[in-house]
Amino acid sequence: MTTMNSNPLSIAREDILRRVGRIEQVASIRRYVIDDGKGRGSRAFEVRNGSGFEFTVHPDRGLDIGAASFNGLPVAWTTPNGTVAPAFYDDRGAEWLRSWQGGLLTTCGLLSVGPECDTPEGHQGQHGRFDNIPAEGVNTSCRWENGRYVMEVTGDIAHTRVFCEKIVCHRTIRTVLGEPFVEVEDRFENMGYEPVPLTLLYHMNLGWPLVDEGARLFAAAHKVVARDAKAEVGIGEWDRMIAPSHGFAEQVFYHDIPAGADGHSVVSMVNEKLGISLEISFDKKELPNLVQWRMMGEGEYICGIEPANCYPEGQPAIKARGMLRMIAPGETVCTHVRAAVRR
Repeated sequence: MTTMNSNPLSIAREDILRRVGRIEQVASIRRYVIDDGKGRGSRAFEVRNGSGFEFTVHPDRGLDIGAASFNGLPVAWTTPNGTVAPAFYDDRGAEWLRSWQGGLLTTCGLLSVGPECDTPEGHQGQHGRFDNIPAEGVNTSCRWENGRYVMEVTGDIAHTRVFCEKIVCHRTIRTVLGEPFVEVEDRFENMGYEPVPLTLLYHMNLGWPLVDEGARLFAAAHKVVARDAKAEVGIGEWDRMIAPSHGFAEQVFYHDIPAGADGHSVVSMVNEKLGISLEISFDKKELPNLVQWRMMGEGEYICGIEPANCYPEGQPAIKARGMLRMIAPGETVCTHVRAAVRR
C-alpha cells in the first residue's frame, strides 16, 4: 500500500483559489444540531477535507469521532444505538452499552477502563465517563499554513468531581486539505492538588466494508497475548477477518508493537479487495499498549484497535498489574493518535 499521489488538490494554494468561489467547495467543517431520536439537541461537526475522507465529530460526546468514510465507503462501525445524547448515560453494569455510539473513536477513561469497578475515587462504570462529557470552549478553525489548508476542531473536556479528580483534557482534532487522515492530540492536565489515576484507552472501531472476510491486520513483528480462554481459541488468526459468524464470542488480544524512528507504533487494516487500508499510529511513550477487540458476530461485526496506557480490566486489576498511571498535581500528559487511509 502507498500513499495516494493523484489527488487534484495536491496543487499550490494559488492554483486552488483560482479554481473555486469559496474554499468550502472542496473542504469544510459543517456545524449542525441533531433534531431527532436519542441524539436530539446534540451538536455535531461534519468534516470533509477534499481527499474523499470524511468524518463526524461529536462535541457533546467528549469530542469523539463518529461516522467516518472514504470515497463514500464507511470505515467505522456504528452501534445499533445510533447517535445518543449524553443525558442517556448510565454507569450501572453494562448499561454503558445502551448509549455507546461506536464510530471511529470512543475515548475511554479517565479513572478506569474496562468493566465497572469500585475504586478509591468511587464507583466507576464500564469504560469510564469521558465519552459522555460535553466539551467546553469548542471551536473550529480553517487556515492556510505553510501552503497547506489546515482544519481543526478544538475544545476542553473537564473530567472533574468535587473532593476528587480535576483533570482537563485539551483536545485538538486536525486534518489537512487533500490528505486522507485525521489526528487527535490530547493534553491532559491535573488541575487539582492531589495525584489521581489517568487510565486511557482510545477505542477505535473499524467496520464493514473495510472489515470484511479476507481483510488482514498488519504490524511489525511483536508479542501477542490472548486475554482469556475465549481469545486463546482465536490466537492463531488474530490478524484475519472472517465472515460474520452466528454466536461468535468476542476475543481480546494484547499487543506490544515496537515503535518506529518517530516514536510511534503502527497497525494497519488492509482490505485488498477494496484496494485500501486504514493505518492507525500512536505514540508508544504514553500509549505503550495496543488492545485488539475481534468481534466477528452478526450485527456486531467489528475490529477494535485500541491504543492504551493499560489493559481494560478495571482499575483494581490495572493497579495489580503495575499499570496504573498517576498524574501528579500540575502535571501535563500528551498523547497522539492518527488514522490515515492508504491505497
